[in-house]
Amino acid sequence: MRSPTIVLDNLAKQATREDYKIRRLYRNLYNVEFYLMAYSRIYSKEGNMTKGVDEQTIDGMSLERIEQLIESLKDYSYQPKPSKRVYIPKKNGDKRPLGIPSFEDKLLQEIVRMLLESIYEKNFSDLSHGFRPERSCHTALTQIRDRFTGVKWFIEGDIKGFFDNISHHKLISILKRKIEDEAFINLIWKFLRAGYLEEWNHYKTYSGAPQGGLISPILSNIYLNELDQYIKMYKLQFDKGKARKRLKEYRTREARLQRAKKRYKLKWAEMNDTEKEKSQFHVKNLKEHMMELPYKDPMDENYKRLQYTRYADDILIGVIGSKEDCRKIKQDLTIFLEKELELELSQEKTLITHSEDRARFLGYDIKISHDNTTTKYTASGYKQRTRTMVCELLLPHDIWRNKLLEYKALKIDSNTQKWKSTHRAHLLQNDDLEILSTYNAEIRGLYNYYRLANNVYKLDNFKFIMEYSMYKTFANKYKSSVRKVIRKYSINGHFGVRYDTSKGKKVSFFYKDGFKKQNIASKGSEIDVIPTGRNKIYNRTSLIERLLAGKCEWCESNDVPLEIHHIRKLKDLKGKKRWEKRMIERNRKTMALCKACHRKLHNGKLD
Repeated sequence: MRSPTIVLDNLAKQATREDYKIRRLYRNLYNVEFYLMAYSRIYSKEGNMTKGVDEQTIDGMSLERIEQLIESLKDYSYQPKPSKRVYIPKKNGDKRPLGIPSFEDKLLQEIVRMLLESIYEKNFSDLSHGFRPERSCHTALTQIRDRFTGVKWFIEGDIKGFFDNISHHKLISILKRKIEDEAFINLIWKFLRAGYLEEWNHYKTYSGAPQGGLISPILSNIYLNELDQYIKMYKLQFDKGKARKRLKEYRTREARLQRAKKRYKLKWAEMNDTEKEKSQFHVKNLKEHMMELPYKDPMDENYKRLQYTRYADDILIGVIGSKEDCRKIKQDLTIFLEKELELELSQEKTLITHSEDRARFLGYDIKISHDNTTTKYTASGYKQRTRTMVCELLLPHDIWRNKLLEYKALKIDSNTQKWKSTHRAHLLQNDDLEILSTYNAEIRGLYNYYRLANNVYKLDNFKFIMEYSMYKTFANKYKSSVRKVIRKYSINGHFGVRYDTSKGKKVSFFYKDGFKKQNIASKGSEIDVIPTGRNKIYNRTSLIERLLAGKCEWCESNDVPLEIHHIRKLKDLKGKKRWEKRMIERNRKTMALCKACHRKLHNGKLD
């Protein structure tokens, strides 16, 4: 069998050829090594322990399950099971539908995802960031910060129910441009039409991405790459002029300054100290008068630019042009989405915003600074404006306020609107270290996401409320006061919790690292990065080696078929049984067992 890494790399090389069609793709689904690779990538996710409609989970994973799946693909009898639909709460109080596929479907979809990613990734636009290797929300935001300088208008694109309205026929026609393998295309059809199960009623799906499917993100990117390419061509026609012309009034004031400098230079030797001081003051005033205006004409009709960034179905367009230009772009975008992709652009939610105001994108506020006062001197001694028309990323006030309300660390008096930190009742049963760790994780999590913001320092206010909420939680737990709690846990002036480890006593302190803005490179951020099968050598993990070893890790029988026992979290184990103690000692959430031992474990008879 060919190595999955070699197959994926070859696909990536061939896919860059515009005239090349990918054939014989389906046969890769007969390769056991692909399943082992997919298994090693997804096994650690907690969601794999949630039962699908077949009541199966990742627990009991074996080579036999893989072989049965391959046989069903060979005789084309494979049929993905409908996703089990559940609902999770949204921030606005509504509920979001979530699909839970069976584990076998997840495993196969991960292989299909890797194959599709190898074929399409290099052909995707540099302006697309969602669900792609080495890209994230941060790379999208960094791109906006770097490229939207001078933008006068924002267009905040909103596609109505994108993931639920992807046209299956249109998606398949896009795939067929690159892939000439009916068996593989038919498999995609099966995933698209698998449907979902809700309250034991089966509902067919005639549009949209597979509910909860691992291939949904890559399919959505393949679909919206059509939009990216359209915008690329649109930009070529829209952009106009090499540079803005210089502002006439600025040139007048600059000439007045230069004449004054020249005049005073000629008379400098003849001037007394008072006259010199007056001349310097005059030149300074003329320069400040000149700096009140932009160097180039912001209303130059012969200069236009369009910038675009997309993260999944979130779109932000920056326009250097008129508001009428923005209305035309919005109209053209509406027509393209409707005719070419059978999608609807929400006219109410697709906002045209002036750059002095704030546009919301990926939880950040985006605005263009119109500050003419912030200046610095260049190396040659000239004064230079540093903030004029610069794109700024900002932390919205309502984001961290709503987080405090979500965590139940804050109460706002409905009459006076005064804020007050409060204890969190659901944490009272946790031990001291768990309470402290929860607060620290929540503070770090918010900071890690908003560390690009110019005003990220405002998280000091968030931290202050969280800190006193933590004090009150400890005080409520021990029926004490905030003052006594601070005194009890104070270590060298910092709040800390001592705890025991195998290497002795340690101390964990409350967050004290501050909130400093960070400039992250355009690629490589670790926020929401998904695994990729490309450009990485696939080495079998210890889990795969244990599965293939044929040796039961309990009874030590050799040359026997194994099943991998999975648990959701190590901390769920109580450590009373010997097999639990062994998993805790080895710090593993898996154990390779023969069928007999695995059956005994689930029947409570292994010890």
